[in-house]
Amino acid sequence: MPDDPIRLVIVDDHPVVRDGLRGMFASTPEFEVVGDARDGNEALTVIEQLDPDVVLMDLRMPGVGGVAAIEELTRRGARCHVLVLTTYDTDRDTLEAIEAGATGYLLKDAPRDDLFAAVRATADGRSVLSPTVASRVVSRVRTPTTEPLSSREREVLRLVAAGTPNRDIAESLFVSVATVKSHLAHVYDKLGVKDRAAAVAAAYDKGILGKDS
Repeated sequence: MPDDPIRLVIVDDHPVVRDGLRGMFASTPEFEVVGDARDGNEALTVIEQLDPDVVLMDLRMPGVGGVAAIEELTRRGARCHVLVLTTYDTDRDTLEAIEAGATGYLLKDAPRDDLFAAVRATADGRSVLSPTVASRVVSRVRTPTTEPLSSREREVLRLVAAGTPNRDIAESLFVSVATVKSHLAHVYDKLGVKDRAAAVAAAYDKGILGKDS
C-alpha cells in the first residue's frame, strides 16, 4: 500500500552512526528502521531475515566490507535496493560500489532532506548519486583511465599469480565464484589477454604486479 513505510536496515560499524540514523528516520512515519548491522557479514543475515526495502550501507568496515556485501546481495538476487552512505568519495570506492550493484551513493555529510529524498528514490529503484560523486563518475566515464585495474581486480590477480583456484579466491574475498570470473573477464579485457597465465605475465610486464605481490 502507498501508505506503508519504507523499511530500512542500517549497516555501519559505528554504533553512534547507527543510533543517529535510527533517530533521524524515527522522526517521520514515512520510514521504519527494522534492523541494523555492524559489518557486511552480519548485514547479510539481517537482510535475509527482515527483507527490507532499502539498505543504508557503509563501505569500509572490519571483516566483510560494504562492496563484498553488495556483491553477495546481488548474487543472491535480494529484493532490497542498496544506498551506500559513506565518507569516501574516491573513484575507486564509487565505481566498485556501483559495479557491485548499489543503487545509490551518498556522502554522510548530506543534509537530512537530501538523505530522505535519496532513500525514497532508492526504494523506487532509481539511481542516486551525490553531486560530487556524480561529477567524478561522469568525468571518469568520459576520460579513459590510466589505471588499468581496479583494486579488487588487482587483488584477484595477485591471488591468481599465487596459483589460487577461483573457488579459494571467492572464499578469501567473501564473493561468489561467478564474481571472481567476472573480475577476471574484466582483467583479460583490460590487459588484452585470453587466459590466467597471460594475464599474470602482462601484469608483471606492466608493473601492476611487483615481485612482492
